Amino acid sequence: MDIDIQWGLIMPVIILQLILALIGLISLAKASPESVRGPKWVWVLVILFGNIIGSIAYFAVGRREQG
Repeated sequence: MDIDIQWGLIMPVIILQLILALIGLISLAKASPESVRGPKWVWVLVILFGNIIGSIAYFAVGRREQG
C-alpha cells in the first residue's frame, strides 16, 4: 500500500500551526499570571498539544480583558 502525500497541500497548515503556537507561547510568557485564566502550565499544554485549536482557544478564552 503506497500512500502519496501531497506536501503542497499540507505544508501551509503545518506552517500556520507552528506560527500560531509560537505566537501563543510568546504571548503567554509575557502575560502576567493575573491576566491569564487558569494556570499558565495548563495553557502551555493546550497550545502545544491542541494544535491549531489550542492556540485559538488561548487567544479566545485564556486571556482576560485588559482595560
